[in-house]
Amino acid sequence: MIAEPPHRVVSLVPSLTETLFDLGAGDAVVGITDFCIFPPALDRPRVGGTKNPRVEEIRALAPDVIYMNYEENLRKHAEAIGEFARVIVSEPKTVDDVATLIAQLGETHDRRDRAVELIAELQRERDAMPKRAFTFACAIWKKPWMWCGGDTYVSNLIECAGGVNVLRDQTRYPAIDVHDIKADVIFLPDEPYAFTREDADAIPNAIGPFPGHLFTWHGTRTILGLRFLRDMWVPLPSAAPAGEAGPGRDR
Repeated sequence: MIAEPPHRVVSLVPSLTETLFDLGAGDAVVGITDFCIFPPALDRPRVGGTKNPRVEEIRALAPDVIYMNYEENLRKHAEAIGEFARVIVSEPKTVDDVATLIAQLGETHDRRDRAVELIAELQRERDAMPKRAFTFACAIWKKPWMWCGGDTYVSNLIECAGGVNVLRDQTRYPAIDVHDIKADVIFLPDEPYAFTREDADAIPNAIGPFPGHLFTWHGTRTILGLRFLRDMWVPLPSAAPAGEAGPGRDR
């Protein structure tokens, strides 16, 4: 536990950058990545991407804390940055983990009351979720086709809406041909792979493309991801092979 709130923070995780500002801790943020797009019009120095941060520029910002993520960032950069600043690494796998993460950030940055408010908002979205059941698969790449396994944050997020991942027995991001996927719903977010309208039109029961950050960003954006799932239209179960032609739907 950090004794006093950090005064100079560099966030190498776009979703945590947004969460820090939503907590009211944005004044402490002195550096962000090229992919930090929320809140809009951020005016902080940008220090590169999540996979290729410019370590010496980060050093020059004299940070006391660096936020990183196990999947988004690389160990070699964490080790290099750890030589001059404290590195805090997160890896939320579930929506419950997100609530814990928000609480921890609220504690670290002395924004406990705001964290309680955000966690309550997160829970309200979960409580308001319609009662329904459907099978799903969520694609993250096309060449080759890759999907979210059952141990991923994305899978757990969709499960909160009543979804059952047809790849729930797979770990991480298995590569499986789209023709071998049978599910009521095929999600096609626009990141990390930029799925298109044409991709959706070629798959029955496809929902997409839609902003991928609603599914892949953890933190306060989880609230919007749950809201998207609450409001989306889920087609009637058909379990048709994913490779057959059919109507795509974007949200």
